[in-house]
Amino acid sequence: MSPAGSEAALAAAIRAGADSVYFGGGKLNMRARSAGLAPEDLPKIARLCRTAGVKSYLALNTIVYDGEMEEMHALCDAAKAAGVSAVIATDIATIEYARSIGLEVHISVQANVTNFQALEFYARYADTVVLARELSLEQISSIWKKVQEKNLRGPSGELIRLELFAHGALCVAVSGKCYMSLSQYNHSANRGACFQPCRRSYRVTDEETGEELVIDNKYVMSPKDICTIQYLDKITAAGVSVLKIEGRGRSADYVEVTTRVYREALDALAAGTYTPEKFDPWIAELGKVFNRGFWHGGYYCGEKLGEWAGAADSQATEQRDEVGVLSNFYSKANVAEFTLRRHSIKIGDSLLIEGPTTGALRFTVENLRVNGEPANEAQPNDAVTLALPRKARRQDKVFLLTPRD
Repeated sequence: MSPAGSEAALAAAIRAGADSVYFGGGKLNMRARSAGLAPEDLPKIARLCRTAGVKSYLALNTIVYDGEMEEMHALCDAAKAAGVSAVIATDIATIEYARSIGLEVHISVQANVTNFQALEFYARYADTVVLARELSLEQISSIWKKVQEKNLRGPSGELIRLELFAHGALCVAVSGKCYMSLSQYNHSANRGACFQPCRRSYRVTDEETGEELVIDNKYVMSPKDICTIQYLDKITAAGVSVLKIEGRGRSADYVEVTTRVYREALDALAAGTYTPEKFDPWIAELGKVFNRGFWHGGYYCGEKLGEWAGAADSQATEQRDEVGVLSNFYSKANVAEFTLRRHSIKIGDSLLIEGPTTGALRFTVENLRVNGEPANEAQPNDAVTLALPRKARRQDKVFLLTPRD
């Protein structure tokens, strides 16, 4: 399951091999501040997903107040009418209303399901439950064994499916239930409006003496991102059947890379070719896009949270610089044109093209024309013509990818 925070991310997820995507619409989701999709986009999203054979899930997973019931009902009604596969919910009012109109429900990680009894409660509403991120694989396996022993089934009559966050940002609080942003800025994380003050550096001062206390890492409330690419065999063996990638606030390129790598790893697992020598190349590929460093295995491997980000910003190994916007694309020849705005580009450089329909297209420059003539290099203000590996569109943005210093 891949994040789709924008049209470009949605296209990227589908092209990279996602089985399902999740997205917000309006303000009642956990990424309301960065939402790039609106309720009126639901019919288009659902239609694109159905055409691609991909499930579509609307995140409606914040707490909901009395004054927002009509808005919540309208979103559920719109999702049902559009043919969205399910809503991801936490608030019992949302869960019960969605069920009342025949809309499938998935239980969000915000529900903090950590035991079989909680799973039994939610099984009356949902076929899929996202387990808390703080569980170990042993605890997950124990829950799955009880599901089988008790023959625990959801509303569809199928055995309950266990879903797990497999990759992406972690919150310092238990399953994201943080109140720091609410306390400081009156913008609640549980309402999708987190300002992420935990990701900043702070000085710790002794109030009695005025002395500052020295700590090893000043980002002690900012966990590294979880990465489970080398533990997928253990995770699936524990009974997990849905792997969720975090990142609805991330770029289409992030979505494409993470989806493609986890798709490749799962396919290798199914084919019996999931071997340790593939782990480092996969991790290196994941490291190219936004990340705060990786905590490999995380809580699932029985560790306590102690892997802190070493910087406030991304630690991606690649840097992306926008260098132009496609002015033309000739579909018969797969050739694109644009004016180079900044930097120089040359044969052998890595470029990225992003757009609402194109998604994210990474490629190496193999041939280049400047002002209609063959060239090895282009400079700012040059009219550039490039052959692409697949279709792109006018107004798609062009980025130069370079190793980060």
